[in-house]
Amino acid sequence: MTQAAHRGKFLHPRLLFTAFKYTIYLLLGVDTVLFFQEDLAASAATFGGSIGWNNLTEAFTASIDTAAWLVLLLLFELETAVIPDEKLEGSLKWFLMAVRVVCYGFIVSAFYGYIAKYAVIIDVSPYSVADVCSLVGHDWSWVADFDEYPTLDAEACLLLQGETLLRVNGTQIIGSEAALAAARDLAMIDIVNAGTWLIIVVLLEVEVWLQLREMLTEPQIRVGKFVKGFFYAVLFVCAILWGLWGDFLDFWDAFLWLVAFIFIEMNIFKWHEETEEAAEAEEGAQNQAINR
Repeated sequence: MTQAAHRGKFLHPRLLFTAFKYTIYLLLGVDTVLFFQEDLAASAATFGGSIGWNNLTEAFTASIDTAAWLVLLLLFELETAVIPDEKLEGSLKWFLMAVRVVCYGFIVSAFYGYIAKYAVIIDVSPYSVADVCSLVGHDWSWVADFDEYPTLDAEACLLLQGETLLRVNGTQIIGSEAALAAARDLAMIDIVNAGTWLIIVVLLEVEVWLQLREMLTEPQIRVGKFVKGFFYAVLFVCAILWGLWGDFLDFWDAFLWLVAFIFIEMNIFKWHEETEEAAEAEEGAQNQAINR
Protein backbone atom coordinates (compact mmCIF):
# COMPACT_ATOMS: atom_id res chain seq x y z
CA MET A 1 0.00 0.00 0.00
CA THR A 2 1.38 3.38 -0.99
CA GLN A 3 1.80 6.15 1.56
CA ALA A 4 -1.02 8.15 -0.06
CA ALA A 5 -3.35 5.14 0.00
CA HIS A 6 -2.40 4.43 3.63
CA ARG A 7 -3.14 8.05 4.58
CA GLY A 8 -6.40 7.97 2.63
CA LYS A 9 -7.49 4.88 4.56
CA PHE A 10 -7.21 6.76 7.86
CA LEU A 11 -8.82 9.90 6.41
CA HIS A 12 -11.88 8.03 5.18
CA PRO A 13 -15.01 10.12 5.99
CA ARG A 14 -16.67 7.25 7.88
CA LEU A 15 -13.57 6.73 10.05
CA LEU A 16 -13.25 10.47 10.70
CA PHE A 17 -16.94 10.67 11.64
CA THR A 18 -16.57 7.76 14.07
CA ALA A 19 -13.46 9.33 15.62
CA PHE A 20 -15.30 12.65 16.02
CA LYS A 21 -18.30 10.94 17.61
CA TYR A 22 -16.26 9.07 20.19
CA THR A 23 -14.20 12.18 20.90
CA ILE A 24 -17.46 13.90 21.90
CA TYR A 25 -18.28 10.97 24.20
CA LEU A 26 -14.78 11.18 25.73
CA LEU A 27 -15.17 14.93 26.35
CA LEU A 28 -18.44 14.21 28.17
CA GLY A 29 -16.46 11.83 30.40
CA VAL A 30 -14.05 14.67 31.18
CA ASP A 31 -17.02 16.90 32.00
CA THR A 32 -18.22 14.32 34.52
CA VAL A 33 -14.93 14.67 36.42
CA LEU A 34 -15.10 18.48 36.25
CA PHE A 35 -18.66 18.52 37.58
CA PHE A 36 -17.61 16.25 40.45
CA GLN A 37 -14.86 18.70 41.40
CA GLU A 38 -17.34 21.60 41.18
CA ASP A 39 -19.95 19.76 43.27
CA LEU A 40 -17.32 18.82 45.84
CA ALA A 41 -16.32 22.44 46.35
CA ALA A 42 -19.93 23.71 46.46
CA SER A 43 -21.14 20.97 48.82
CA ALA A 44 -18.33 21.74 51.26
CA ALA A 45 -19.79 25.23 51.68
CA THR A 46 -23.45 24.23 51.56
CA PHE A 47 -23.36 21.11 53.75
CA GLY A 48 -20.01 21.44 55.49
CA GLY A 49 -18.84 18.09 56.85
CA SER A 50 -22.37 16.70 57.18
CA ILE A 51 -22.73 15.02 53.78
CA GLY A 52 -24.42 11.63 54.21
CA TRP A 53 -26.66 9.26 52.29
CA ASN A 54 -29.66 11.47 53.01
CA ASN A 55 -28.25 14.51 51.20
CA LEU A 56 -25.74 12.87 48.83
CA THR A 57 -27.97 13.50 45.80
CA GLU A 58 -28.38 17.18 46.67
CA ALA A 59 -24.64 17.59 47.25
CA PHE A 60 -23.48 15.88 44.03
CA THR A 61 -26.49 16.41 41.76
CA ALA A 62 -24.60 17.54 38.65
CA SER A 63 -21.90 14.85 38.78
CA ILE A 64 -24.37 12.00 39.50
CA ASP A 65 -26.67 13.23 36.75
CA THR A 66 -23.84 13.56 34.21
CA ALA A 67 -22.36 10.14 35.02
CA ALA A 68 -25.74 8.40 34.73
CA TRP A 69 -26.48 10.16 31.44
CA LEU A 70 -23.07 9.19 30.09
CA VAL A 71 -23.71 5.51 30.80
CA LEU A 72 -27.18 5.80 29.27
CA LEU A 73 -25.71 7.49 26.18
CA LEU A 74 -23.25 4.61 25.75
CA LEU A 75 -26.13 2.13 26.09
CA PHE A 76 -27.99 3.91 23.28
CA GLU A 77 -24.81 3.85 21.19
CA LEU A 78 -24.37 0.10 21.75
CA GLU A 79 -27.99 -0.70 20.92
CA THR A 80 -28.36 1.56 17.89
CA ALA A 81 -24.94 1.30 16.22
CA VAL A 82 -22.70 -1.40 17.68
CA ILE A 83 -24.53 -4.57 18.76
CA PRO A 84 -26.39 -6.44 15.97
CA ASP A 85 -30.14 -6.83 16.47
CA GLU A 86 -29.93 -10.62 16.77
CA LYS A 87 -27.47 -10.26 19.67
CA LEU A 88 -29.83 -8.05 21.70
CA GLU A 89 -31.52 -11.06 23.22
CA GLY A 90 -31.24 -13.28 26.28
CA SER A 91 -28.82 -12.44 29.07
CA LEU A 92 -27.30 -9.45 27.23
CA LYS A 93 -30.74 -7.90 26.79
CA TRP A 94 -31.53 -8.29 30.49
CA PHE A 95 -28.10 -6.99 31.54
CA LEU A 96 -28.51 -3.84 29.44
CA MET A 97 -32.00 -3.38 30.80
CA ALA A 98 -30.75 -3.66 34.40
CA VAL A 99 -28.02 -1.07 33.79
CA ARG A 100 -30.61 1.17 32.12
CA VAL A 101 -32.96 0.92 35.12
CA VAL A 102 -30.12 1.88 37.49
CA CYS A 103 -29.22 4.87 35.27
CA TYR A 104 -32.81 6.07 35.18
CA GLY A 105 -32.97 5.74 38.95
CA PHE A 106 -29.98 8.07 39.30
CA ILE A 107 -31.31 10.46 36.62
CA VAL A 108 -34.72 10.81 38.28
CA SER A 109 -32.97 11.17 41.64
CA ALA A 110 -30.74 13.90 40.19
CA PHE A 111 -33.84 15.64 38.82
CA TYR A 112 -35.19 15.65 42.36
CA GLY A 113 -31.79 16.95 43.48
CA TYR A 114 -32.09 19.94 41.13
CA ILE A 115 -35.50 20.72 42.59
CA ALA A 116 -34.14 20.35 46.13
CA LYS A 117 -31.16 22.60 45.32
CA TYR A 118 -33.56 25.20 43.96
CA ALA A 119 -35.52 25.00 47.21
CA VAL A 120 -32.30 25.64 49.15
CA ILE A 121 -31.21 28.62 47.06
CA ILE A 122 -34.60 30.38 47.31
CA ASP A 123 -34.84 29.87 51.07
CA VAL A 124 -33.15 33.12 52.02
CA SER A 125 -33.64 35.94 54.48
CA PRO A 126 -32.19 39.46 54.81
CA TYR A 127 -28.83 39.57 56.54
CA SER A 128 -27.44 42.70 58.13
CA VAL A 129 -23.90 43.21 59.37
CA ALA A 130 -22.10 46.48 60.01
CA ASP A 131 -18.80 45.31 58.52
CA VAL A 132 -18.84 42.35 56.11
CA CYS A 133 -15.10 41.94 56.57
CA SER A 134 -15.68 41.08 60.24
CA LEU A 135 -17.01 37.71 59.00
CA VAL A 136 -13.68 36.79 57.39
CA GLY A 137 -12.04 33.87 59.16
CA HIS A 138 -15.32 32.61 60.68
CA ASP A 139 -16.22 29.93 58.12
CA TRP A 140 -18.52 32.15 56.06
CA SER A 141 -18.91 31.69 52.30
CA TRP A 142 -20.35 33.91 49.61
CA VAL A 143 -22.31 33.33 46.41
CA ALA A 144 -19.91 33.81 43.53
CA ASP A 145 -21.94 31.57 41.19
CA PHE A 146 -24.77 29.05 41.41
CA ASP A 147 -22.31 26.22 42.05
CA GLU A 148 -19.48 28.27 43.50
CA TYR A 149 -19.53 29.28 47.17
CA PRO A 150 -15.93 30.18 48.00
CA THR A 151 -14.79 31.08 51.48
CA LEU A 152 -15.29 34.74 52.31
CA ASP A 153 -11.91 36.47 52.18
CA ALA A 154 -10.63 40.03 52.37
CA GLU A 155 -11.10 40.65 48.66
CA ALA A 156 -14.63 39.21 48.54
CA CYS A 157 -15.82 41.12 51.60
CA LEU A 158 -14.86 44.39 49.92
CA LEU A 159 -17.03 43.43 46.94
CA LEU A 160 -20.00 42.79 49.24
CA GLN A 161 -19.47 45.89 51.36
CA GLY A 162 -22.47 48.22 51.00
CA GLU A 163 -24.58 45.61 49.17
CA THR A 164 -28.02 44.49 50.35
CA LEU A 165 -27.20 41.03 51.63
CA LEU A 166 -29.23 37.84 51.86
CA ARG A 167 -28.36 34.71 53.79
CA VAL A 168 -29.19 31.18 52.65
CA ASN A 169 -31.11 29.90 55.66
CA GLY A 170 -29.49 27.09 57.60
CA THR A 171 -26.06 27.86 56.16
CA GLN A 172 -23.24 30.36 56.55
CA ILE A 173 -23.59 31.54 52.96
CA ILE A 174 -24.33 35.16 52.10
CA GLY A 175 -24.67 36.97 48.82
CA SER A 176 -26.01 40.05 47.17
CA GLU A 177 -29.61 40.16 45.95
CA ALA A 178 -28.38 40.13 42.34
CA ALA A 179 -26.09 37.12 42.89
CA LEU A 180 -28.79 35.06 44.60
CA ALA A 181 -31.34 36.03 41.94
CA ALA A 182 -28.93 34.82 39.25
CA ALA A 183 -28.32 31.61 41.21
CA ARG A 184 -32.08 31.10 41.45
CA ASP A 185 -32.51 31.58 37.69
CA LEU A 186 -29.71 29.16 36.90
CA ALA A 187 -31.23 26.61 39.28
CA MET A 188 -34.53 26.88 37.39
CA ILE A 189 -32.72 26.37 34.08
CA ASP A 190 -31.23 23.18 35.55
CA ILE A 191 -34.74 21.92 36.36
CA VAL A 192 -36.12 22.76 32.89
CA ASN A 193 -33.07 21.21 31.19
CA ALA A 194 -33.20 17.99 33.23
CA GLY A 195 -36.96 17.62 32.75
CA THR A 196 -36.70 18.19 29.00
CA TRP A 197 -33.97 15.57 28.67
CA LEU A 198 -36.19 13.07 30.49
CA ILE A 199 -38.94 13.67 27.93
CA ILE A 200 -36.53 13.25 25.00
CA VAL A 201 -35.03 10.06 26.34
CA VAL A 202 -38.49 8.54 26.85
CA LEU A 203 -39.27 9.30 23.20
CA LEU A 204 -35.96 7.70 22.16
CA GLU A 205 -36.69 4.62 24.26
CA VAL A 206 -40.04 4.24 22.49
CA GLU A 207 -38.34 4.48 19.07
CA VAL A 208 -35.69 1.91 20.03
CA TRP A 209 -38.39 -0.43 21.41
CA LEU A 210 -40.41 -0.14 18.19
CA GLN A 211 -37.33 -0.56 16.00
CA LEU A 212 -36.23 -3.74 17.79
CA ARG A 213 -39.68 -5.17 17.05
CA GLU A 214 -39.65 -3.87 13.45
CA MET A 215 -42.70 -1.73 14.22
CA LEU A 216 -41.13 1.71 13.65
CA THR A 217 -42.70 3.39 10.61
CA GLU A 218 -41.81 6.41 8.49
CA PRO A 219 -44.79 8.47 9.78
CA GLN A 220 -43.75 7.72 13.36
CA ILE A 221 -40.20 8.87 12.59
CA ARG A 222 -41.49 12.10 11.03
CA VAL A 223 -43.72 12.86 14.02
CA GLY A 224 -40.84 11.98 16.36
CA LYS A 225 -38.55 14.41 14.54
CA PHE A 226 -41.06 17.23 14.94
CA VAL A 227 -41.80 16.56 18.63
CA LYS A 228 -38.18 16.01 19.63
CA GLY A 229 -37.15 19.00 17.52
CA PHE A 230 -39.23 21.21 19.80
CA PHE A 231 -37.63 19.80 22.94
CA TYR A 232 -34.12 20.02 21.45
CA ALA A 233 -34.87 23.70 20.78
CA VAL A 234 -35.72 24.12 24.48
CA LEU A 235 -32.37 22.54 25.36
CA PHE A 236 -30.60 24.85 22.93
CA VAL A 237 -32.19 27.86 24.65
CA CYS A 238 -31.02 26.50 28.02
CA ALA A 239 -27.49 26.20 26.63
CA ILE A 240 -27.57 29.82 25.41
CA LEU A 241 -28.83 31.05 28.80
CA TRP A 242 -26.04 29.14 30.54
CA GLY A 243 -23.58 30.79 28.20
CA LEU A 244 -25.00 34.23 29.03
CA TRP A 245 -25.68 33.83 32.77
CA GLY A 246 -23.69 30.83 33.91
CA ASP A 247 -20.17 29.60 33.36
CA PHE A 248 -18.44 28.08 30.35
CA LEU A 249 -18.55 24.53 31.72
CA ASP A 250 -22.37 24.53 31.85
CA PHE A 251 -22.61 25.88 28.29
CA TRP A 252 -19.94 23.55 26.94
CA ASP A 253 -21.53 20.50 28.59
CA ALA A 254 -24.97 21.40 27.21
CA PHE A 255 -23.49 21.79 23.73
CA LEU A 256 -21.71 18.43 23.90
CA TRP A 257 -24.90 16.63 25.00
CA LEU A 258 -26.85 18.10 22.09
CA VAL A 259 -24.18 16.94 19.64
CA ALA A 260 -23.99 13.48 21.29
CA PHE A 261 -27.72 12.86 21.03
CA ILE A 262 -27.75 14.07 17.43
CA PHE A 263 -25.43 11.10 16.83
CA ILE A 264 -27.95 8.80 18.53
CA GLU A 265 -30.73 10.22 16.34
CA MET A 266 -28.57 9.55 13.26
CA ASN A 267 -27.93 6.00 14.50
CA ILE A 268 -31.67 5.35 14.77
CA PHE A 269 -32.36 6.74 11.28
CA LYS A 270 -29.57 4.64 9.77
CA TRP A 271 -30.65 1.56 11.76
CA HIS A 272 -34.22 1.96 10.46
CA GLU A 273 -33.02 2.40 6.85
CA GLU A 274 -30.84 -0.71 7.06
CA THR A 275 -33.76 -2.72 8.47
CA GLU A 276 -36.06 -1.48 5.71
CA GLU A 277 -33.47 -2.28 3.02
CA ALA A 278 -32.94 -5.76 4.44
CA ALA A 279 -36.71 -6.36 4.51
CA GLU A 280 -37.06 -5.16 0.91
CA ALA A 281 -34.16 -7.35 -0.20
CA GLU A 282 -35.69 -10.36 1.53
CA GLU A 283 -39.08 -9.66 -0.03
CA GLY A 284 -37.46 -9.31 -3.46
CA ALA A 285 -35.64 -12.62 -3.05
CA GLN A 286 -38.89 -14.33 -2.03
CA ASN A 287 -40.72 -12.90 -5.07
CA GLN A 288 -37.95 -14.09 -7.37
CA ALA A 289 -38.14 -17.57 -5.84
CA ILE A 290 -41.94 -17.63 -6.38
CA ASN A 291 -41.64 -16.52 -10.01
CA ARG A 292 -39.17 -19.23 -10.88
